[in-house]
Amino acid sequence: MRTSVLVHDNARGSLDAIRPALMVPSLAEALAHAWRAFRDAAEPVNVSQVQHRSPFRYPGGKTWLVPEVRSWLSTHTVDRFVEPFAGGASCGLMVAAEGSARVVLGELDPYVSAVWNVIFVAPKKDARWLCEQISGFRCTVKNVRDTLAVEPRTTRDLAWQTIVRNRCARGGILAPGAGLNKSGEAGKGIASRWYPETLVQRITDLVEMRSNVDFVECDAFDLLKKWARRRRTAWFLDPPYTASAKSAGNRLYTAHTIDHVALFAAAAKCAGPVMMTYDDSPEVRKLAAKHRFAISTVPMKSTHHEVHRELILTKD
Repeated sequence: MRTSVLVHDNARGSLDAIRPALMVPSLAEALAHAWRAFRDAAEPVNVSQVQHRSPFRYPGGKTWLVPEVRSWLSTHTVDRFVEPFAGGASCGLMVAAEGSARVVLGELDPYVSAVWNVIFVAPKKDARWLCEQISGFRCTVKNVRDTLAVEPRTTRDLAWQTIVRNRCARGGILAPGAGLNKSGEAGKGIASRWYPETLVQRITDLVEMRSNVDFVECDAFDLLKKWARRRRTAWFLDPPYTASAKSAGNRLYTAHTIDHVALFAAAAKCAGPVMMTYDDSPEVRKLAAKHRFAISTVPMKSTHHEVHRELILTKD
């Protein structure tokens, strides 16, 4: 069997050097071991070098994974990219901005959905109103508490509250009971993550992308049922981390209960390519093996700057 491999000109010499080993079946395990050693020595992506497009600070956000998703997607011919657990939607927004495919974002959380609805669905005047609220807001503890104490009457009211809570709560956590920033970044207190000009620019840029993005407030399984049979649809599944008994998902997210057994079964039936990301746990590895997903790991830094490896599961 022959396999074609695309190699950058700068790497051609290295490939030529190991070409003889690639033709020897008995060396397959040695080559796999060398690859694992190279992979495990990789440094985490520096997220400061990845363009941020989302207005959210999101627990479990995937900005660090954007280069990996871009590389994976480039190996497939697709016309749609579906992210059923959108959250901060870093990967979907990258695809939309670069025009790689039409993007479908799905989200069940009503707070997060309110923001995406204002940006991608509602009349543009609602997004302009949201930007005006952000620009004119003086971020103090009193003003934040007063803003969050008001009962929202419209979707744009809820979107505004969500932005304030997300930027001012510890870790960007939206789940009930999350406390507000105290010392904050560099001792700047509650306003340490409040960047009005940046937020307004991101929202403005996203509104300009809305012709290439469909947002749906729905359960992820509804999207899987709708698009699963389409071969030219790529899937990026980043569910809340609740598959392991040690998961932090139930304290980080409002909508955190997921049937992971059913999710793997549904993802395995997708006709198009699938990428899933999970915390590394025996439960997840067992499900991945059962449904014949390829398993790899990528290094990432936690919010506490600790490096750990995240599972990347693919079905091509």
